[in-house]
Amino acid sequence: MPLTEPYDDHLPEEEPVAAVDDTGENPRGPGPGADAGDAQVDAGGSAACEPEPVLPEPVRQRIVALTAAALPGLPADEVPVPLRRVAKFAPNRRARLGAPAIAAQLTADPLFRQRITARVLADAGDLGAAVMDGTAPAAADPVEVAALAYLARPRGWRELIEASGAAVRAEADSAVVAELVREAEQRAARAEHDRAVARVEAEKLRDELARVREELGQLREEARQLARALRETQARERKATEMLSTERGRAARAAADADAELRRVRARLAEAESAAGVARAAAKEARSVDDAKLWLLLETIGQAAVGLRRELALDPVEKLPADFVADAFADQSAATPAGAAARARDTDDPARLDQLLALPKAHLVIDGYNVTKRGFGEMSLEQQRKRLITGLGGIAAQTGDEITVVFDGAERIHGLPPTPRGVRVLFSRKGETADELIRRLVRAEPPGRPVVVVSSDREVADGVRRHGAYPLGADSLLRRLARS
Repeated sequence: MPLTEPYDDHLPEEEPVAAVDDTGENPRGPGPGADAGDAQVDAGGSAACEPEPVLPEPVRQRIVALTAAALPGLPADEVPVPLRRVAKFAPNRRARLGAPAIAAQLTADPLFRQRITARVLADAGDLGAAVMDGTAPAAADPVEVAALAYLARPRGWRELIEASGAAVRAEADSAVVAELVREAEQRAARAEHDRAVARVEAEKLRDELARVREELGQLREEARQLARALRETQARERKATEMLSTERGRAARAAADADAELRRVRARLAEAESAAGVARAAAKEARSVDDAKLWLLLETIGQAAVGLRRELALDPVEKLPADFVADAFADQSAATPAGAAARARDTDDPARLDQLLALPKAHLVIDGYNVTKRGFGEMSLEQQRKRLITGLGGIAAQTGDEITVVFDGAERIHGLPPTPRGVRVLFSRKGETADELIRRLVRAEPPGRPVVVVSSDREVADGVRRHGAYPLGADSLLRRLARS
């Protein structure tokens, strides 16, 4: 094979030789590094050369690498013109970029090859000497031996190249065989794995078959029991049919008796209606007297309230008790109002919320995070607050009641939605919990005003109940919001 791949250069099939004179000697002389084989060919006066041997790919690459490494060491006048530019390349680029020119020059210029051979053999040391003797050490790299033999061309150099090719092919074959062995081992491992999987699947199928057989036996037993129950049901049905016929006769007789009784009852009903008319007339007259008394009582109470307001000189207020708690925002000790326990109601019935909100001047206080985390805890805190406040705005618009929602927080949290009309939003201060703020709001209300506190916290419920508020669970408000 010509010294062409992988460098795309072309080497002729025959190596040109120097001309010889009539005496059989080369006029230019053998040159440095002339090998014994070339000398014998020149001495014999042979006019033709054998074709270039087929070089394995690793041998071609090694020949170019050795030449590229020795090229800068030649004097400038001994470097062929085509290779003078290549000799200036960097070492890592010389063999890669100058390979075509180097291969062509080695084939076309024996004198250049002899000069390169002299330097390469000097660098090879004992291995070069062994190659010049036509022998290859057993431990030597066959590619290196073939490259040196191609450049030096001692006696039997072609056999050395053929032996190197055989060794390279043997290594390639060994690699292929190793790959085949590895693939066979992998296939065997996969086959063993597949067999293990198949055994496991077979065990599973056997277990499944046993289970199915057991279920089939159970189903057969159930079918026998159902058939027996069906026969018993059919017997009871026949008996019930017979009893139904008997009962129908009795029902017919009872219907006749009922018709007679109905006629008697209608007659008594007519008499009762006549008596009721008389009673209604008497009740109407009595109710007129009661209405007159009630009107007089309400009129008296109204005039008394007007006189009391005039006597106390009370002006209309602009703030409600909860507003004072929100403005003061400090702990205030207040005694439990007299009669506060009288208005406390122990109930968690969600239906009570609508009834309590229907009371005049009701005040609804909500434990904010207690309700939001119970109803929609999967949302962020900001989304929880926004959803609760928006829903409370709808309740305030429907009922007209005062609504206060309390959240835990050392300072006001940004990002709140606009507060709807009728809804007050409070945050507990640092060192104070929302529970304490709720209890202060309840204590600030006057006795007799209905105050509803929504919280599922038992401690909060017990605390506000002692101050006369109506505690309700968070579910009651959540259902009310869902219905809005």
